[in-house]
Amino acid sequence: MTERIESQRAPEPVGAYPHARRVGNMLYLSGVGPRQRGSKDIPGVTVDAEGRMTDYDIEAQCRACFENIRGVLEDAGSSWDNIVDVLVFLTDMPRDFAGYNRVYAEYFAGEGKPNPARTTVEISRLPQGGNTPIAIELKVIATVE
Repeated sequence: MTERIESQRAPEPVGAYPHARRVGNMLYLSGVGPRQRGSKDIPGVTVDAEGRMTDYDIEAQCRACFENIRGVLEDAGSSWDNIVDVLVFLTDMPRDFAGYNRVYAEYFAGEGKPNPARTTVEISRLPQGGNTPIAIELKVIATVE
């Protein structure tokens, strides 16, 4: 049995996919970026008059991604502590890895926090969904109790 999950807290998908799919006690999240639900706003992004990104704060984008993920997990009946695997896509590894890693440690490292498996890869770009440039996206697998 599979169940389609649509979160009311995460940003609207930019394509034909759900926020997550539940299969048994496993929850597979689609890629989650830092956009804010109901808008094209991305925390930490500066754009010019034509809407092109001129600068961004990777730490602000990371925090927004993590909070969007938390919303999907909770709306699906799971929780942050149930994350077992994280796949991270960065568009500029040399520039952003250290900042991303700092924020990741705030959310995941330390006693009492989940310590999931993790893979981080650099890619040339991410889907922009309505001209909203993002520098990070995460794909998460979690359990549901």
